[in-house]
Amino acid sequence: MPHANDIERIEESRSRDAISDDLLANQNIDGIPLVPEPSQAVLNERQKVDYAEHRRRLIQWGLHFGKDPDRADGYAYETVRVRACRLDAFYRWVWTEKGRYTTAITHEDADAYMRELVYSDSSNTHKANTQKALKMLWKWKAHELNEEPWEPAVTFSNYGGSIKPRDFLTRDERTRLREAALEYGTIPHYNSLTAEERSEWKALLAQRFGKPKSDITRADFDRANGFKIPSMVWTSLDAGLRPVEVGRAKVSWVDVENAVLRIPAEESSKNEDNWVVSLQPRTAEVLRLWLEERQQYEKYADTDALWLTRRGNPYKSYSLSHLLKKLCEVAQIPTENRKMSWYAIRHSVGTYMTHERGLAAAKAQLRHRSERTTLRYDSAPIEDRRSALERMG
Repeated sequence: MPHANDIERIEESRSRDAISDDLLANQNIDGIPLVPEPSQAVLNERQKVDYAEHRRRLIQWGLHFGKDPDRADGYAYETVRVRACRLDAFYRWVWTEKGRYTTAITHEDADAYMRELVYSDSSNTHKANTQKALKMLWKWKAHELNEEPWEPAVTFSNYGGSIKPRDFLTRDERTRLREAALEYGTIPHYNSLTAEERSEWKALLAQRFGKPKSDITRADFDRANGFKIPSMVWTSLDAGLRPVEVGRAKVSWVDVENAVLRIPAEESSKNEDNWVVSLQPRTAEVLRLWLEERQQYEKYADTDALWLTRRGNPYKSYSLSHLLKKLCEVAQIPTENRKMSWYAIRHSVGTYMTHERGLAAAKAQLRHRSERTTLRYDSAPIEDRRSALERMG
C-alpha cells in the first residue's frame, strides 16, 4: 500500500501535469501552437515550457520581421503557420537523432536533415518548402541570436534537388567592383566647374546628403569624393564581411600598420573567439585615408562605428544590397538571374581563398567555427571549369 507521502507526491504531480496541459492548450500565437501535440507526446513538462518559449520568439519574429528584418516586414500568417509546423517536425527528428531534447540546432543538423530528404519519398514541393522553413529558422538565428547564417549546399526547388555553388563574383568581377568603388559617386573638382555647373552639382549633393542646397560647401564636394565607400567595399572584398559585420565594424578593429582587422570575440558575429583577418596593403591604405577623413564628420563624433549611412545609421542588408547593385551598374557586372546580395562578395572570398590556399586559410579568413561550413566553397571556380572544358576538347 502506498505511503501517504507517496500518494501526496503523486497527486501533486498529477495536479502539475493538469495545470501544464491547460496552459499548453492555450499556448498559441493566433492559433499557431507553440508545442504541437506530437512534441507534447515526447517532452517532459519543463522541456515543454522551454520549447514553447523558444517557439514563441521564432514565430513572433516570423510574423513581424521575417520577410525583411531591416524594414520590419513579416511573413504572411499562413506562411509562418505552415513553416512552424515543418520546423516542429525537424526539431523532433533532431531529438531522435541525438537521443535528447535540445533547441541548440546546428548547421550540421540542418544539412543532415536535407540529406534525409534527398533520399525520401517526399514530393519535391515538400522538400523545397521544408528547406524554406529551415532558412527562416536560420534567418531568425542570424538576426536575433547573431549566429552564422545557414547556406545549404543541397538546394531544392519544386522541380527537384540539386547541389550547386552559391552566387559569387568572379576574379574579373572582383577587380571591376574594386575599381567601381573608386569611381562611384565621384564628382568634378570644385575649382574646375563654372558657376552654373557648380549650382547643378550643389543641387545633386543636397539630395545626396539630405541638406538644403544653400548649405552645400566646398567641403561637401570633397566629401563626395571621399574614401568611405572604397574602404567599406575593399575591406569586404578582402575579409568577406557579412552585412551584420559591416554594421558592427569599429575603428578599434583596424590595424593599418599590420594590414589586419582584429575582431574581438564579443563583437564578432559568432561571439566565440578573437579573429585576426588579413587585408591587402592597398586596402589598409584606403582604410587609413578613411580614418583620417572620418574625423571631419560630426556624425562620427560620439561613436566608434567605422561606417555609417548618410543618415547616421549602421549599414544593414538592404542598404548594402542596394549599394552593391549600384556598384555593379558602374562596373558593368551583369546581375540578371543572380542573387546579387552582399554575400556574393563573401562567397567569392571563400571560393578563391579555398582554391588558392586551401580550406584552413578560407576558414580563418571567413571566421567559420567549423571547417564543414567552409567545405561548401571547395568547388572549382567557373574560370577553372572553362579551362578544363577547353583541355577536354
